[in-house]
Amino acid sequence: MSWPDLPYPAWSKTCTALHLYTQIIGKYRLARTPWINHSWHATLYVNARGLTTSVIPDGPGGTEILVDLIDHSIIGTATDGRTARFDLGRMSVADFHVRFLELVRSIGGTPKLHGRPSEIPDAIPFTQDREARPYDADAVARFFSALVSIDHVLKAFRTSFVGKASPVHLFWGSFDLAVTRFSGRGAPSHPGGIPGLPDEVTREAYSHEVSSVGFWPGGGAIDYPAFYSYAYPIPEGFKTAQVEPRGARFDEALGEFLLPYEAVMRSTDPESTLMAFLQSTYAAAADCARWNRRALECSRGVPLRPRPFS
Repeated sequence: MSWPDLPYPAWSKTCTALHLYTQIIGKYRLARTPWINHSWHATLYVNARGLTTSVIPDGPGGTEILVDLIDHSIIGTATDGRTARFDLGRMSVADFHVRFLELVRSIGGTPKLHGRPSEIPDAIPFTQDREARPYDADAVARFFSALVSIDHVLKAFRTSFVGKASPVHLFWGSFDLAVTRFSGRGAPSHPGGIPGLPDEVTREAYSHEVSSVGFWPGGGAIDYPAFYSYAYPIPEGFKTAQVEPRGARFDEALGEFLLPYEAVMRSTDPESTLMAFLQSTYAAAADCARWNRRALECSRGVPLRPRPFS
């Protein structure tokens, strides 16, 4: 698998633009899809060409939006065969918003969505964001290549847990690829306060104890791509737990462990290095919170081998 270099400052403006474009697409899915626990109905997924909504219950029966990160375009398809597309390139968020709604309309979908970004402080409504944004296609292609590799490892990590777990999916609010495990116990009410996100949504998302891991390309509190791992609520002893690999650290401001993407990319075995971070930080969360690990865990899944039932 490919682990390309992803220096955030070099493509930060393109990354920010792509983040906002996925918010517009994600908000279309959100507006048309029945609510699922923890907002899992609103996310995007890595596929063979980029990021997809999967089928949305809209229009003639269903629509799907693909962010094609190979040919650099937005493609809409409907279950009656209609298709539409437009190319990604230098444009404003307002321009993208207009083009996207027209694409949805042309395939028979409902061109209505919430018009303000989520989880971004002092966000500008999409229709008012007229700054021309660059589009670095080479950087986007490297980002996609990294997402594919990371998606593989996160999915392999997910197989060793038989308790409740999320899909591996991309949350467009914070623009992170993530997978979450649950202890099965309820959690204290979340304090909320996330910009552009109703507190009732945050509290439902964190209604139960979690250990969550994922990947950010950079932005916000950190100016480099990184893997993260956090627990909610944070159990006693978690912050000072010994985790792997060398280079992982607990960030007090963010309240989670971080591992720079570069540490994984430059290791002799990136998959094993990342898996060590995922497993050791989860184990720290589960042990500190006294999860019933024996009942929740299993051996890692392999092709063509059913789980033993006992």
